Amino acid sequence: MDDLAALIVDHYERHALSWDADRRAAGWNDKCWIERFLDSLPQGATILDLGCGGGSPVALHMVAHGFRVIGVDSSPTLISLCRSRLPDQDWIVADMRSLSLGKPFDGILAWDSFFHLRPDDQRAMFRVFSDHAASGAVLMFNAGFGCGEAVGSYRGDPLYHASLAASEYESLLAKFGFELIEHSVNDPAKGGRTLWLARAVRVGQFEGEQR
Repeated sequence: MDDLAALIVDHYERHALSWDADRRAAGWNDKCWIERFLDSLPQGATILDLGCGGGSPVALHMVAHGFRVIGVDSSPTLISLCRSRLPDQDWIVADMRSLSLGKPFDGILAWDSFFHLRPDDQRAMFRVFSDHAASGAVLMFNAGFGCGEAVGSYRGDPLYHASLAASEYESLLAKFGFELIEHSVNDPAKGGRTLWLARAVRVGQFEGEQR
């Protein structure tokens, strides 16, 4: 499994154009969750989009509704699509696991990306989330509906996914200063996603540890 997890970055770069085309061609059945996220933010908020892909449809929708987007993806090809579609926003080729931008955001989104990380990398991401969250920032990510690892496929290549237990996500959110707003498990009427929506209520101090 670990070897398959290590292939994710290369996988998305290799299939970047196909993945982008398939995402745009498919019905946007998870749109309701992006709108739920945006409804939790003040108008004009700045959003950190982790694993932004080619920017369509999610970033395009956010920008169209007056939000400022800083998108991060490990695929140079996908970031180049974002830059061509939304040249007035900021786009960064980077691995979310080592991200350190040195500034806070009103919203943090890790949609259809976070669940490709190994369990230990997912645990470490909560520090990245907290380091980039302004006070009151809204965080949304999606994961699996139970603890474990799974391998799907895309265009003949294996595609790694992982999830922690729900109780561990709850503990990590609390530890890093986030208050849970909503947890929805695999609702087929809303795109089949299992998501976590939370708000930053403590910034800068976690279980007595000062940043």
